[in-house]
Amino acid sequence: MSPTDTGPAARRDPTLLVVLGALVVLIVVALIVVFTRGQPAPPDPGTPAGVVQRYSTAVLAGDEELAATYLSPGALADCDGNSSFLSEDLRVTLRGTTERDTTADVRVTLVTSSGGGLFGPSEYQSDDSFDLVRVDGDWLIDQAPWQLTVCPGDAGDRP
Repeated sequence: MSPTDTGPAARRDPTLLVVLGALVVLIVVALIVVFTRGQPAPPDPGTPAGVVQRYSTAVLAGDEELAATYLSPGALADCDGNSSFLSEDLRVTLRGTTERDTTADVRVTLVTSSGGGLFGPSEYQSDDSFDLVRVDGDWLIDQAPWQLTVCPGDAGDRP
């Protein structure tokens, strides 16, 4: 062994260490960005999208009485006291809103998941919309997608 040869460590290229160091820094920065982003701000409760979000949250939580507070008098009058289909595995995603002076449409995507099958859980996705009306300055739901329709038993007793 010659005095100038110090083994395999002396022959390593410093470029490799720089590239690996840069990759580690990039991964750490990406993880910090992903975990500190947070949730988007919820829609304003006075907007059609905000009303739909609060109604959908109440329905999915099983709180039909709270959900009914977001329904228009016409929707409550059409209630027969029976709730519609409700899946425990339903996701609602806002797609867009069209707002006019006295009416609004809130377009959503509904994703229903069902138990595992041969190839795992299955999902069914559909696009639908909520119809809203403005009553005394407040947005109320006049018609909801059938998957999220609730009619509390005492809905007819409401003002």
